[in-house]
Amino acid sequence: MPSLDPFFLQDLVAAAFLFFITRYFIRSLLRTTSRTLPPGPKGWPIVGALPLLGSMPHVTLAKLAKQYGPVMYLKMGTCNMVVASTPDAARAFLKTLDLNFSNRPPNAGATHLAYNSQDMVFAEYGSRWKLLRKLSNLHMLGGKALENWSQIRAVELGHMIRAMHESSQKGVAVVVPEMLTYAMANMIGQVILSRRVFVTKGSESNEFKDMVVELMTSAGIFNIGDFIPSIAWMDLQGIEGEMKKLHKRWDVLLTKMMEEHAKTAHERRGKPDFLDIIMANRDNSDGEKLSLVNVKALLLNLFTAGTDTSSSVIEWALAEMMKNPKILKKAHEEMDKVVGRSRRLEESDIPKLPYLQAICKETFRKHPSTPLNLPRVSTQACQINGYYIPKNTRLSVNIWAIGRDADVWDNPLDFNPERFLSGKNAKIDPRGNDFELIPFGAGRRICAGTRMGIVLVEYILGTLVHSFDWMVPPGTGELNMEEAFGLALQKAVPLSACLSPRLAPTAYVS
Repeated sequence: MPSLDPFFLQDLVAAAFLFFITRYFIRSLLRTTSRTLPPGPKGWPIVGALPLLGSMPHVTLAKLAKQYGPVMYLKMGTCNMVVASTPDAARAFLKTLDLNFSNRPPNAGATHLAYNSQDMVFAEYGSRWKLLRKLSNLHMLGGKALENWSQIRAVELGHMIRAMHESSQKGVAVVVPEMLTYAMANMIGQVILSRRVFVTKGSESNEFKDMVVELMTSAGIFNIGDFIPSIAWMDLQGIEGEMKKLHKRWDVLLTKMMEEHAKTAHERRGKPDFLDIIMANRDNSDGEKLSLVNVKALLLNLFTAGTDTSSSVIEWALAEMMKNPKILKKAHEEMDKVVGRSRRLEESDIPKLPYLQAICKETFRKHPSTPLNLPRVSTQACQINGYYIPKNTRLSVNIWAIGRDADVWDNPLDFNPERFLSGKNAKIDPRGNDFELIPFGAGRRICAGTRMGIVLVEYILGTLVHSFDWMVPPGTGELNMEEAFGLALQKAVPLSACLSPRLAPTAYVS
């Protein structure tokens, strides 16, 4: 066998080496090009961008987005997070890539408050979540179900209007969020349990309000343990310990409600309420079975999200109108023309009140009840706007920033309902299809109570505005419009108001 030329061997080795090196660099270059992460702040070692967020994360993230762009990447501890801050970016994630971002990341709130994700809000996207959602829509949150309990809304709102009228006759200022939570909890209680949750306003209802606010606040905090799981056991911020204590209080309340409900089953024969229907349909055709814990966790969702989110929007709307008396006057003029002053406003009046609807939309825009959507997480790696999004990346849509985007809204810091009455914004709707206004989110994981939230805000706000003149209590000075961050965006200082009745006396007793 002839020997190989040593120079040929040398050239062969050199060529092979050059081939592999070249291929390696080309692949690396292609990988780098195709896997470019979105821009974002570098953050700190180990903890990443967590220390940058401060006490008002939605505001901080909005400012950072102006620097880094509409799709922004942050390293949060050992986790990846991407933030969408414009309508187009939100549409890309919540519509184009909706299925890939249909799950929730694990977090302390889901574990310690929501019965280890056994509820509807934090449940894994799958058959159990679909069953919870289907039953809730059919029997409480959907269009037909909402029509069925419209009379309950009217009766409970009547109780609140009478209580407010009595306060106005005594010259006593009302604390708006307390009144709203009391009324709305009773509305939901009537639908779910066939009874008012609170018979009289007092310490029990105030404790309920405090528990709702505490849950929404603690669940909205960026918990270090969620982003650095290896040190979660240390509970550095003390959040998880407080969540566990709060969960016990909620569990006692919900267990008591369910036990009392079971004892009165004979009284509801032929007239089942929501809990009766849920208990009777705990199995579905796919073999999914709801446990008692699932039912309890669902009730927790409905009582907390159903009261706090809508009440915060109504409170902000009233505060904005008290700061802008011309808007309040224009709303009164529209209502006096359509409804008159001899009776209370009814839900059937709302389609004839475009200015009221515009006020609601403007409040959803400027003061969305959920400033940052509940987090989602990518099931698979994906691409967006030319950027690479790794698998298991958390998604946060800054709904608050979208509502204040100067490229979308003229003078976004102004409260101006007229923007929704004509021109390009006239047909914008808050139900999740117009990404300029998504107070309830969008896509598969849009808030299940979207329809109910809109109905409650329009009807309750309209009734309060129609029934009373709203004034700042004497000696209060300028209204405080500061925010308190949480899952729901609260007013830092609860709204108090002095009321002056506008309707015929008979309208407050019916």
